[in-house]
Amino acid sequence: MSGGLQDAPRDDTRPAQRFPARGASSRLVLALLMMGAPAALAAQDQVPDASAADAQAPATAPRQIDFEASEIGYNSEADTVTARGNVILRSEDRSVRADQVTWDRNAGTIIATGNIRLVDDAGNQLFTDRVELTEEFDTGAMSDLLIALRAGGRLAARSATRTADGNAELIDAAYSACPVVDAEGCPKEPTWRVTARRVIYDQKAGRVRFEGAMLELFGARILPLPGLAIRTDGGAESGFLVPDIRVTQVNGLELSGEYYWRVAPNADLTLGAYVFSNAAPMASAKWQHLTEKGAYQVTGYATFSDRATDFTGGESLRSDPRGYLDANGRFQFSPDWSLTGSIRLASDRTFLRRYDISRDDRLRSTINLERITDRSYFSLAGWATQTLRLNADQGQVPLALPAIDYRQRIGDNVLGGKLMVQANSLALLRNDGQDTQRAFAGAQWDMRRLTRMGQVVTLTGLVRGDIYNTSNTLATATAAYRGTEGWTTRGIATAALDIEWPFVGEALGGTQVFKPRLQLVASPRIRNLAVPNEDARAIDLEDSNLFALNRFPGYDRVEDGSRVTWGLDWELQRPGWRVKSTIGQSFRLQAPREGLFPEGTGLTEKVTDFVGRTEVRFQNLVQFTHRFRLDKDNLAIRRNEIDATVGSRRTYLEVGYLRLNRDISSVEDLRDREEVRAAARVAIGRAWSVFGSGVFNLTDEEEDPIFQPDGFQPIRTRLGVAYADDCIEFGATWRRDFIDAGDARRGNAFQVFFALRNLGFR
Repeated sequence: MSGGLQDAPRDDTRPAQRFPARGASSRLVLALLMMGAPAALAAQDQVPDASAADAQAPATAPRQIDFEASEIGYNSEADTVTARGNVILRSEDRSVRADQVTWDRNAGTIIATGNIRLVDDAGNQLFTDRVELTEEFDTGAMSDLLIALRAGGRLAARSATRTADGNAELIDAAYSACPVVDAEGCPKEPTWRVTARRVIYDQKAGRVRFEGAMLELFGARILPLPGLAIRTDGGAESGFLVPDIRVTQVNGLELSGEYYWRVAPNADLTLGAYVFSNAAPMASAKWQHLTEKGAYQVTGYATFSDRATDFTGGESLRSDPRGYLDANGRFQFSPDWSLTGSIRLASDRTFLRRYDISRDDRLRSTINLERITDRSYFSLAGWATQTLRLNADQGQVPLALPAIDYRQRIGDNVLGGKLMVQANSLALLRNDGQDTQRAFAGAQWDMRRLTRMGQVVTLTGLVRGDIYNTSNTLATATAAYRGTEGWTTRGIATAALDIEWPFVGEALGGTQVFKPRLQLVASPRIRNLAVPNEDARAIDLEDSNLFALNRFPGYDRVEDGSRVTWGLDWELQRPGWRVKSTIGQSFRLQAPREGLFPEGTGLTEKVTDFVGRTEVRFQNLVQFTHRFRLDKDNLAIRRNEIDATVGSRRTYLEVGYLRLNRDISSVEDLRDREEVRAAARVAIGRAWSVFGSGVFNLTDEEEDPIFQPDGFQPIRTRLGVAYADDCIEFGATWRRDFIDAGDARRGNAFQVFFALRNLGFR
């Protein structure tokens, strides 16, 4: 038999009984005794009246406790209440489960023992064999406890007590985010853990602070962690991050460290310092801020070091302040209006590459005010670009301000179709080059119908009027891009008929779809060469623009004349497999005007080249995409592009190949080239892996006679080894660059990386 004293009454469980826990311990006893037999009530000869207790209660409602137990006993001599058998206490978002709970009225304490699981307001779970609770439902002394944090990670300690400020003080504690059992449920040692002689657990603030912390990796004590603190909700906590170690050909040995400062729940600042054996030190800062309207971040680097001033191969160096600024943000003022912006500025053209911050060859700063509704779009934008190419003239790079675009859908049914009107304006300014201002207004009407035989027929009509103002046209080296000096107008009208006829059937144990497609487009002769070409230079016939009304990528050039385009799409889907293939070609009634399309783009004659794409996917193991363009006369491959991935997430091979053999040497935007990219990772066991990647320039002198490449030139290679499990990742990487860029010299770079889950380490 179980219960209180031997003569104490027992009663079955009565779930969800509720009573106050603060300032009303007598009411608690009364509620418990009312669950028992009348003999227990008789043993209580001084039970305050409930109404009196209510009168003495504070104005604010006390914390309520829901109580469940299999057995309840009362000891009148000791004035204690004991509950046994799957005891559950609940108060708001807190709960306690235990084998036995004893309430001492005289001491005002609750002692829970046996298989205890306590859940706090934040969802963190505490496991122990004995815990002391106050009448406010706060924990007191504990022994041999384990805390499972809701955000991940476990905190174990030999004992714990409650300090005067209400925090829990844990003695001889250890923390880890690693699982302590394997896949079969057998115990195992964690890969890493943090031990500390003393840990302060602030439940209200959700913060755990370590004193005398030491990082242990695979059982070995390797690194002291002074001032370490974590948050139980998984949020960020101020403190030092694990330093990086790197060795490069130019800067020598590099040691870098950062301090993360959580300024507020919605703002943080990261300060970094970089020390080099062959260069002056560098500092960095990153500010992030989340506001009511949006978020933004600002990152900056600063140093004082030598930089190259002669990019022709000389050794001319000059010591200057150098740095980089990167800021971006987005603000949503209303459901319709938003503002997006970014600033990217570097002190010189080689800073980012030398310090391995970025390998971009141009930096764009933008601002864009947008209004988007279900029927309209408005954009007021501007952008400026800083070139980092060593042989480029910054004075030829335009500043775009303003760039205005407005689109509005008119009605829901205009002559059986949808009507969209558009207005656009752009101003391009250069310090040492051609200036262009452009504005146009137009409308496009589309009607889509499904015939009784299953064809999808689309009719399109487009009209547009353009006006340009151009000055200093002779500063543009390529004559086809200049246009006419001064003011120029242009009118555009295009009509198109597009017919698709899909056929569906069974094939090879799956479903296939065969879809012939035919498009007719007609447009009168347009004054293309009279206006400058600023945004439509990189033209090439591809599968993606085969059926486009205008195969030029921008607005400044428009494809005129009459043409017929045919295409065949085929798709097969079966369990685990998906295959798609497309091929097509265009025929013109008249050859395009000379100079409109550069030679080698596949668009210069009445009959275009063949273009197509093939995709093959098998489950998540094989992904293959091939894009091509074949010469219409001899089927020579003018464009050959392959992207393939084979393998699983841990072991895979990625290959990318591109060859443009278009015989174009007069237009900078369409330079021919050939390159291959490869990356691979091979898993060794469950945690180890080796990986590597490389980019190689295969362009030969025949493909690009201007730069006279040798046919095989490595650009960048990388090789490394890594260890990764569910709580730790570390490894080493070797990288070699083969291209000099000013003071960013070619050479080797070695880096060691280290990251711990749930500890804020990168």
